[in-house]
Amino acid sequence: GILIKGGNYLEALANTSIAVFDKTGTLTKGVFAVSQVSPANGCTEKELLEQAALAESFSSHPISKSLREACGELDARRATDAQEIAGHGVRTMVDGHVVLAGNARMMDDSKITYTKNTGTGTVVYVARDGQFLGSVLIADEVKEHSKQAIAALKAQGVRTIMLTGDSEAVASEISGQLGLDEYHAGLLPGDKVDQIEKLLAEKQPKENLAFVGDGINDAPVLSRADVGIAMGALGSDAAIEAADVVLMDDDPAKIALAMRIARRTLRIVHQNIVFALGIKALCLLLGALGIAGMWAAIFADVGVMVIAVLNATRALYTKDLTKN
Repeated sequence: GILIKGGNYLEALANTSIAVFDKTGTLTKGVFAVSQVSPANGCTEKELLEQAALAESFSSHPISKSLREACGELDARRATDAQEIAGHGVRTMVDGHVVLAGNARMMDDSKITYTKNTGTGTVVYVARDGQFLGSVLIADEVKEHSKQAIAALKAQGVRTIMLTGDSEAVASEISGQLGLDEYHAGLLPGDKVDQIEKLLAEKQPKENLAFVGDGINDAPVLSRADVGIAMGALGSDAAIEAADVVLMDDDPAKIALAMRIARRTLRIVHQNIVFALGIKALCLLLGALGIAGMWAAIFADVGVMVIAVLNATRALYTKDLTKN
């Protein structure tokens, strides 16, 4: 279930000491559901959900899908001229009115007075023609194996970091739940690249940094990291194309397994190099002294090659690694 796009990435995995994760779809399931509807200024819950769902009707984002599912049947023809504003939300004409649906940054930039939602989850603020209509709280679930994955990486001495565009409250709760070493919240796609650049500058020369993501916004970060790891099932085509390693079943626990396989493979390679050169050097020395004959030379050539190949086949056995 692990696709590695070349031996050089296997070697890079073996030397990885920092693992950086995106949150949504990577550590969490990416399956959202509306958990709270908070209307304001005389707006009803039904109207708030309807306006939010229509504004997001052109988007394929999981959050947009959850709004449409919560609202039920919609006449998408009521929404036109949708404009997606990266890292903020969407601006859509609904029934001839300008409807904004997005995060707090969108409300601040549009100079809209709004009531802050302090609930744990992703908050979508909705405004129509400059008037605040309310907020919708959307919750995501942590993947079953995410905590196990983080624990396995930390047991190998890997530093774990989460980057997310979600609020500080959401990031703090997920980080505490999973036992991450650190997190950075409220990041735009460009901010994630900046964080990766900062971490790359801080690490030691022989250390590698791996980034794990699934969305189209993660593609630049996946390309910039020493090792880019993408989720194969939920991940976007852009993320899978940009990644060096693809987890076909989206199980984050496979990251620690891939690193264990990579490290053992590298140990076997080093064993073969030391063994082959050591035997050849010994036979050269004994030959120069007149002690070693033709049979020793044949063993140093063909015999060492056969033993090295047999030793290398140990890399095929991974059952003992999956138990860790």
